[in-house]
Amino acid sequence: MSDAYTPQSAMSLWWLGKGAAQPHSPLRIGRVFLAEGNRKVGLEYDPDWLQDGFALSEDLPLVRGVFLPKERDMAAGAVDDARPDRWGERVIRKLYKPARLSMLEYLYFAGHDRFGALGVSLEPDRYQPSGDGTLASLVSLPGMARAVAAVLADDKLDDNLARLVRPGPSLGGARPKSLIEMDGSQWVVKFSEGEDFDTELVEHATMRLAARCGLLVSETRALPLAKGHAIAVKRFDRTSTQRLHVISAQTVLRAAGLPMGYPELAQSLRRIARAEAIRGHQKELFGRMVFNILMDNTDDHEKNHAFVRADDGYYDLSPAYDVVPSLQGLGQQQLRVGKSQAESSIENVLSDMQAFGLKKDSAVELIRRVVAAVDGWKAFFRSQGVSDTDLERMAQYIDGPSLLAQRAEFRTKG
Repeated sequence: MSDAYTPQSAMSLWWLGKGAAQPHSPLRIGRVFLAEGNRKVGLEYDPDWLQDGFALSEDLPLVRGVFLPKERDMAAGAVDDARPDRWGERVIRKLYKPARLSMLEYLYFAGHDRFGALGVSLEPDRYQPSGDGTLASLVSLPGMARAVAAVLADDKLDDNLARLVRPGPSLGGARPKSLIEMDGSQWVVKFSEGEDFDTELVEHATMRLAARCGLLVSETRALPLAKGHAIAVKRFDRTSTQRLHVISAQTVLRAAGLPMGYPELAQSLRRIARAEAIRGHQKELFGRMVFNILMDNTDDHEKNHAFVRADDGYYDLSPAYDVVPSLQGLGQQQLRVGKSQAESSIENVLSDMQAFGLKKDSAVELIRRVVAAVDGWKAFFRSQGVSDTDLERMAQYIDGPSLLAQRAEFRTKG
């Protein structure tokens, strides 16, 4: 699938969102190029984009010059969010087998279906993406599952199966996934890696439980397979008519030079969100942090939180996604929680509640609401079809001594 590709030192970056007369008239943003021993991807805006465009992230202001990431094996600012996740990289290595595998190749081969509203083209003056852009439908789900299994087993895929695997629709993660179209919308479909635990059904149940807490979550559907389930997650970087620019928490925090933490994200909302929406977004982020802790979701890293750019140029907290128990009982989140750093405790949550614009009474009320929902997790998961075997495996962590005691102690507080 890569016979025609010759490694390039530079490619063009394109805007595919609103204002680009989709799908016929993408707007050229500028040039992306390899730098520093081919270990970084930089960005240089075009003059027209400097005049009429917007800053893709806070560390990519609309000024002339070259932007480079501080770390190796990354792209500059928000451009880094346009590259594929670890599964996407695996698909690219399997299907395209390019002669070189720099960050620039990963950006290009992520293709037209990549996450967000940016596009990458080999052509300097024309948007010509990798891939054909044709999406599978739900009837292709069994074939898609076979294609994913073939990639996992490093087996050969024929052209029909290869077309069912997409390398670029997700912001972060290593689980097998692809894209389908259902009800006129695009959905990311995630599959099992062959383990006995039905992770996909559990993720669906966890997301629905989060919604019962009053949290804003991505729409999901559990899709039965011959063995277990896949989970379909509706894309929040798409509407029925346009693509949306989305930046990860990693991009937001790096741009500001801040540590990777929930309080830092809450404070960042003061810069990127519209004034009247800040408190609501901060409260939502606080609730998600509490839910992740109490459900033993310790894989809450900076690529699993995102912000969606609205037409007025401000950013809104995206719906929650990739929320599922980690089943490790680590007692440490991926992001800083409070004064005790990443410790997974309600005490730590309350230690820095002011960063979320919350006073004690409001924070306690929100925590109690989450605790009440999590207390009924087992019955709710059973109603979603989760097996008793999987419930018992989760119970040793979610209802383990640490998290159960925290819930019990909190319920007794006045």
